[in-house]
Amino acid sequence: MRMIVKMQKHRLNQIIYCIGLCFFWACTGNLTIDENLNETPHIFPDYTDVTIPVNIAPLHFKLADSCDYSDAYAIFETVTEQVKVKAREKQIAIGESAWKKLMESAQGDAIEVKIVTKTEEKWVAYKPFQFFVSADRVDPYIAYRLIEPGYETWNEMGIYQRNVETFDQTEIATNKTMDYNCVNCHSFCMQSPDTMLFHIRKDFGGTFVMRGNKIEKLNTKTPETMSPLVYPSWHPSGNFVAFSVNSTKQMFHTTDRNRIEVFDYKSDVVIYDVDKHEIFSTPELFSKSAFETFPTFSPDGKTLYFCSADSVTIPDEYEQVRYNLCSITFDPASRQFGEEVDTLFKASTIGKSISFPRVSPDGKFLMFTLFNYGNFSIWHRDADLYLLSLSDKTVTALDVLNSNETESYHSWSSNSRWAVFSSRRIDGLYTRPFIAHIDKNGVPSKPFLLPQDDVDYYTQLLKSYNIPEFVKGKVKVTPYQVSQTARNVKGVDVQFKN
Repeated sequence: MRMIVKMQKHRLNQIIYCIGLCFFWACTGNLTIDENLNETPHIFPDYTDVTIPVNIAPLHFKLADSCDYSDAYAIFETVTEQVKVKAREKQIAIGESAWKKLMESAQGDAIEVKIVTKTEEKWVAYKPFQFFVSADRVDPYIAYRLIEPGYETWNEMGIYQRNVETFDQTEIATNKTMDYNCVNCHSFCMQSPDTMLFHIRKDFGGTFVMRGNKIEKLNTKTPETMSPLVYPSWHPSGNFVAFSVNSTKQMFHTTDRNRIEVFDYKSDVVIYDVDKHEIFSTPELFSKSAFETFPTFSPDGKTLYFCSADSVTIPDEYEQVRYNLCSITFDPASRQFGEEVDTLFKASTIGKSISFPRVSPDGKFLMFTLFNYGNFSIWHRDADLYLLSLSDKTVTALDVLNSNETESYHSWSSNSRWAVFSSRRIDGLYTRPFIAHIDKNGVPSKPFLLPQDDVDYYTQLLKSYNIPEFVKGKVKVTPYQVSQTARNVKGVDVQFKN
């Protein structure tokens, strides 16, 4: 309904548009349109009729390679602004200052885009499409890891931050100065750039916790736990972090549509006390009869959500592993858990499995990934995104966000109006970051690919975007600080407390 209303408003502005179009042709040699097509153009990325935040960087795009033309223009128009952009090297790239004026004038409305091409000495106009501009701002940064989609080995990798209001990307931590070890599992407390952590594996290994300008290195393997700390989720207070501990293996398929399988032989969930350097748990999260993993705290810090599956023999029964969405209460003052586990969505009863539960900061919704079996959904082509309403426990498939390829890891913006998620929809091989608006009722809009200055960036980049996370500002810790801490600091030994 919202889109229909906005399109009707644009039809009411046809007179203004026609005047602007006449001005356009006057500036390009008094040419006239020879043919009007009743079809929208095929562009990459597909930005047609997407909803975007008012503070996003310009959406650069190009016409599909199948389009045959010698010249092309794009006309961007709002009620008060009009910008004409000439295609250069087949790309439409609007200037940042012109883009900002368009966005400011289109808040709560839309920018109409009309593509005009010259082919066989005639000018052809495509049917216009829209960018719907939401007044809901998005957090100005996204953090992610860039890594080849490899299996047993890797080369250069790092955690980067991208200013989504511009095209600036900077390093947070890379392995180039640390003997090319593994850097992974970054996490932020309530999207704060001043409170984060990540792991470094292999040489100089440890968990690195950053609060303000201070970096602390932790040695998190204990005699009581099967592994160092793995998948994290900050408590909103910043005083605790929930982690899984996992015994993870992988295998390769020869005929399965999924190339690789990653599974846990066993897993548990623990809580890390940031100030006391202690980890603790409860039998409901630390049992031999179940696999527990992917913990995440509620925004009020009183509930811990996690995924749990009945333990089976691995790898023989790997296709029988199906995780359900569960929760348990938590009292941060006493470090005590509730006595019962609540199963919120028993995916196993419908032959499905759940991973990556993430609660919106307003506490209304929980987004998760649903797929056929197992726990590592990023390698499952059937993985899709779903939304659980925490008020009435209804589950909805986010069909607008899903594709025929993998949709997997996701996170929320601090105002709960945007989600960023990883998807392999472009080529089936590399994960790319897509952003979607989620309104207050949990209704999603068509997602859009994170814009780049060069439209060919994604087709030329031979790395995947891993764990996209919204951040409210720029992380100030430098890669040099990280490497010096990793190389020169022994680290604090974490203790397990019953």
